[in-house]
Amino acid sequence: MDVKSFHKGAVIFKKGDPSDGMYEIQGGSIGIFSDYGGPNEKKIAYLVAPEVVGEMGLLDNAPRSATAVALEDGTALLRVTEEDFNSYFEKNPAKVLHIMQQMCSRLRNTTQDYLNACRTVYETVQTEKAGKQKSPTLLDKIKKICEFYKDFDFYGEV
Repeated sequence: MDVKSFHKGAVIFKKGDPSDGMYEIQGGSIGIFSDYGGPNEKKIAYLVAPEVVGEMGLLDNAPRSATAVALEDGTALLRVTEEDFNSYFEKNPAKVLHIMQQMCSRLRNTTQDYLNACRTVYETVQTEKAGKQKSPTLLDKIKKICEFYKDFDFYGEV
């Protein structure tokens, strides 16, 4: 395991890259982006120490689902490869719990976003079935969901 330092704006990994391990943030901050550098760029997460990034790729060996970018000069990351994985946790078993909590939190937030989107679609359908005009509140919900998911690839990856 080695610690690498990144300058502000440095790409740590890109969407679609093969997973080569996870990174524990030692200092600085990381932004997780969809469509990084493109016209529909969207920051979907802001991470700081002691959070980890890239853990999903380490666990399922799938390509990166988003792009990770250093947001500050001197962002320091401990790289944990597949070969380092067991010893990383043997040295500090509390890390397993921390990573599981972090993944659960992300999943819980994603689930809540999904349920909110489903609820909004349901309300929209019911409003249309009743022949009513959409309320400003419902329109605001629809706009918020559409804005967040405008660059989402519904057939594969974020």
